[in-house]
Amino acid sequence: MIRILSPEGALEGEPDPSLTDDRQVQLLKDMIASRVFDDWMLRIHPMGRVSRYAPAEGQEAAMIGSAHALRDDDWIFPTYREFPVLIARRVPLAELEHRMFANVKDVLKGHEITLYGDKRRRIVVGAGGVSLMTPIAVGMAMASKTLGEKSISFIYLGDGATSKGDFHEAINFAGVFKPPVIFFCQNNQWAISVPIQRQTRAETIAQKATAYGVRSARVDGNDVLAVYTVVHRLVEECRSGGGPAFIEAVTYRIGPHTTADDPRRYRSEEEVTQWRRLDPIDRMRRYLKARELWDDDMERKFVEEFREELKKATEEAESTPPAPPRVILEDVYAREPWHILEEMEELLSTG
Repeated sequence: MIRILSPEGALEGEPDPSLTDDRQVQLLKDMIASRVFDDWMLRIHPMGRVSRYAPAEGQEAAMIGSAHALRDDDWIFPTYREFPVLIARRVPLAELEHRMFANVKDVLKGHEITLYGDKRRRIVVGAGGVSLMTPIAVGMAMASKTLGEKSISFIYLGDGATSKGDFHEAINFAGVFKPPVIFFCQNNQWAISVPIQRQTRAETIAQKATAYGVRSARVDGNDVLAVYTVVHRLVEECRSGGGPAFIEAVTYRIGPHTTADDPRRYRSEEEVTQWRRLDPIDRMRRYLKARELWDDDMERKFVEEFREELKKATEEAESTPPAPPRVILEDVYAREPWHILEEMEELLSTG
């Protein structure tokens, strides 16, 4: 397993040359912002202010490191948990909050709640079911290759997704046709309540790619420098015609699968405590402090400013009128069926 930073934050390997000091500080800032965003959403959710939310605590290095290794013209296929990727992609906080509140400014008009996508930013809205977007990502990459574009498709998936048929069909196509696609598997040890030991008898998930003729790498998913370095190398090789790749980022989901889940029912607190000691933010924070690139005052100021921005974005979304019922039918039918129109008229007349 590839690692550059030790759990104590000491340098053990060589980071990618493109990781300047400023870029490394930005990696930490985005991870901290993601943790603050998580905490904020989990605080306002019990108040009934937003719908279901999937926290990313513990997986920030995998998401931020990979997102920073991509170009703006690369296509991203996130799941319901990749809000840190959206933060790294510089999606405005107000836009994310409008999405969560499903109001009239919601870019997806209330569809696929808790998921996000916007073709302007080359982010493809995901699906609730795991692995369903893997064939789509491969198809998009094949289209890009046919058109002679230099963009790649980057698909996020979890360990549970590698047990689904969609994934195996997608990676088989990728191995045969060699489109510019990267499968980025965040092995966070749990597919809701199913542990990794019940997902596969393979020693690693990464080795599954070998059977399909796809290059693979296994990286410490709590080491943001290692994640960036591995992803950046494989992405650029892929962009240059080197074909697809599969990356297994070994990490851990500290919180619940979603706000509808109670992880205490299926895993021990001792296990969670053990993984908390490998916190990706603490690791990067120690490293940058030792290099005198970060300190407590800088972090305090950054968190205060980000929280204030997040608060304003939430207040704006909360004060924006909800989306009208009519949007249920928009972007669904080319021509709305008569019985659906009758149901909508009935709904509006009784509203």
